[in-house]
Order: sequence, then structure tokens, then C-alpha cells
Amino acid sequence: MTLQTTPDLRIATRADIDDVARLVADAFDHLDVIHWLVSDPDRRKPISRDWYRLYVEHAIGGAGQVVTTSDGLGAAVWFDRTGEISDPDDYAKRLAELAGDHLPRFLHLDQQMEAHHPADPHWHLLFLAVHPSRWSQGYGSALMDYTHARLDADRLAAYLEATSPQNRRLYRRHGYTDMTPPAIDVTDTIPLFRMWRPPAPDQSPLS
Repeated sequence: MTLQTTPDLRIATRADIDDVARLVADAFDHLDVIHWLVSDPDRRKPISRDWYRLYVEHAIGGAGQVVTTSDGLGAAVWFDRTGEISDPDDYAKRLAELAGDHLPRFLHLDQQMEAHHPADPHWHLLFLAVHPSRWSQGYGSALMDYTHARLDADRLAAYLEATSPQNRRLYRRHGYTDMTPPAIDVTDTIPLFRMWRPPAPDQSPLS
């Protein structure tokens, strides 16, 4: 029997951009929303990987933070939404180039996610990716705990869009609750579930 241990974590750098994008592509390849975005199975992973790369690069470049496991099999891509919000450099042009004839669906998803994004200051967990070979081994929890500890210390909220009821259960164990409305209806049959983790209460003693 293999003894599971908590993975070592570190902050990703620009040298990790391509590896993290590939990891997210491997981890998310089964998702209904990704199959809808790119219906062609031969093009799905290359297109989605290049799309993820835009965001990974942007987060590492200063818009947020990417936390990875030391073995490269898990990553959390976070964005700071407590101040000025920006898109990846040349996002519209680069998205059009990589998406090709799938562009309308990518634009639709972007519009729906932004329209339902909460306005209160928070950090946004855009991607929590664990390689299929490490599913159910505590990688996702370790990655979340790492950043949640800092957010709690700073009394900051967190937000994410869960892709399945199973993921919702995981996030609830980490303090996330359903928002109103609870879902972003990407299509009639593909929802993303809006979840919010409130700031930690002030533990300072009364003066």
C-alpha cells in the first residue's frame, strides 16, 4: 500500500507557464464545458491548452498567483480581484488566433462568466487542476489550503466556478457556499456553479 503524503508546494514562475498549461489541459480534458467549447476531439486539447496558457501567463505575470506541486501534477491558478482588473495581453487577438472557428463559443463563455462575476473584492480561483493520476489523493485540498491560509490572514474572500456536483462537495468542505443565482448556464445542459468563500472573521482581541 502506498502511503499518501501532502505534496510539497511552491509558487510558479514564468519558466512553469507551459507545464502548467499542459497540466490544466490534461486535467480538464473530460469536462463537458471543454467538449462544448471545442467539439473536434483532435483539436480540443491543443486549443484548450493554448487558451489556458493565456491565463496562466497572466496570473504569473502579476495579475494573480499560480501555486504548483513540486512534482508538477497539481496547480491552482488564482487572480487578484481586489483592485484593478486586467485581461491577458492582446487577449482578443490571441484568443481569435487560437480558437479559430470555435471563437463564438469562447466569447459566449467569457461573457457569461464575466456577467455573473461577483463585484465584491476577492481572489478568483480560475483553475484548480490535478493530473488524473493524482485524483483523490489530497492534491486539490493542499493547493487550496495553501492560498486560503493567506486569504484568511488578510481577511479576503475567494470565488470560483465549480464544474460538477462532485467538485461542489469538495469546495463546500473548504468553506465555499452556493451563491444566488447558483449557476451560470453556459448551455441548457452545461452549468457552472458559482461559489463564494467569505473572509475569515476578525480574531483580534477587543481593545
